[in-house]
Amino acid sequence: MSFDPYLHFQGNCAEAMAWYAEVFGATDLVLMRYNQAPDMPPAMAGSDKVMHAALTVNGRVLMASDYPPGMPGETQKAVSLSHAVPSVAAGQAIYDRLAQGGEAIMPFGETFWAEGFGMLRDRFGTHWMINGPQKPM
Repeated sequence: MSFDPYLHFQGNCAEAMAWYAEVFGATDLVLMRYNQAPDMPPAMAGSDKVMHAALTVNGRVLMASDYPPGMPGETQKAVSLSHAVPSVAAGQAIYDRLAQGGEAIMPFGETFWAEGFGMLRDRFGTHWMINGPQKPM
């Protein structure tokens, strides 16, 4: 059994997920909008917000949606997505892409447990930890 994250956005889910697909090289992005689902209440039936999105990276699924029309919510306030990388160069490249328009929390660099590790909040409010390769302990 595994856990796969499900993110929530305030109307920019399609933009965020398209960008994540580009950054991580996913080619299977699926978007379903509220106005595509059958038997929706009027507020949802007329909305082009994303009801469900999914993409796959290294066998793991990242899912997301916009909050339903009229429903307030906070975007990813207390959760970080951890992404393992095979090399420092790959980690630095992903970190740098995700940091564009976002905010560095911990710059990508060597730690006692990994050759590279960094934390950031991207321009969509998602917190990331980019990690690897691991050092022998």
